[in-house]
Amino acid sequence: MLFDLRPKTRREDIFDREEEFRKLEESLENYPLTLLLGIRRVGKSSLLRAFLNERPGILIDCRELYAERGHITREELIKELQSTISPFQKFQSKFKISLNLKFLTLEPRKLSLREVFRELNDLGEELGEFIVAFDEAQYLRFYGSRGGKELLALFAYAYDSLPNLKIILTGSEVGLLHDFLKITDYESPLYGRIAGEVLVKPFDKDTSVEFLKRGFREVNLDVPENEIEEAVELLDGIPGWLVVFGVEYLRNGDFGRAMKRTLEVAKGLIMGELEELRRRSPRYVDILRAIALGYNRWSLIRDYLAVKGTKIPEPRLYALLENLKKMNWIVEEDNTYKIADPVVATVLRI
Repeated sequence: MLFDLRPKTRREDIFDREEEFRKLEESLENYPLTLLLGIRRVGKSSLLRAFLNERPGILIDCRELYAERGHITREELIKELQSTISPFQKFQSKFKISLNLKFLTLEPRKLSLREVFRELNDLGEELGEFIVAFDEAQYLRFYGSRGGKELLALFAYAYDSLPNLKIILTGSEVGLLHDFLKITDYESPLYGRIAGEVLVKPFDKDTSVEFLKRGFREVNLDVPENEIEEAVELLDGIPGWLVVFGVEYLRNGDFGRAMKRTLEVAKGLIMGELEELRRRSPRYVDILRAIALGYNRWSLIRDYLAVKGTKIPEPRLYALLENLKKMNWIVEEDNTYKIADPVVATVLRI
């Protein structure tokens, strides 16, 4: 069902992503390491969950790990790997194997991640391959005391020495993920190792309209064409928001109430994300609000902040804008900035 707020887990429940599935399959065939990239709520997690539902692998939510303590430790990561693979029963019967992994019976403090990865590689030898996927992998830079460098060394080891183990890293903060991996930096353990990349883009207008139409057809509801097109104009092509609108329309039966409720739900989610961003620097949110209000050039942003009583040195303002681009909050075209997700812009103007 398209209008389901939970992440999708089956390929048949995901709309118009066959090209992305194909590219993901090709990348895994050609590269030990694959990056699955796209802005928030574009559908990366659903795509990955559905993909892993068909192939042997596990998914680790790095943002959830980070949120517990504001950092990630080796023991916490191993414990998460243990708890994630423990219910891996479907592959025991499907592939007629027996899960006999030593690391499942040992305390995390007695294990190294290399040992765990070697055992998963052995499992992959039985199954043909085994996938370890890290969702929102840019949070792995908060692993350990060296900015996650130990994990980069682990990924490099797996890349070179564990042929049956495939690694997928998803990231909504694309620039930060690239900065973390440093594949082109000779000081990085991953230097020189080519990663496959699969980009998940928002739907175009026609696809967004068809998405809503099909979702309403699934529940035998006839919605006026003009209301569907207006919803797409307001929400753009981001599946996460289109799903919320569909659910709210089914609940309210009225376009105005459904859109109002959609924006309320969006505001709740986005304000939490903005608060996390504010903890990194309060200037980030000020800059985003300036852009949302139409102050979309460097000089206009600078002047807006000055009027609001915030004077930022020019090099610092440039660095903040670059970071917002890396985090996929904004995009830049012809020296003009805009919010990547128009719903975020709407929330910031409220």
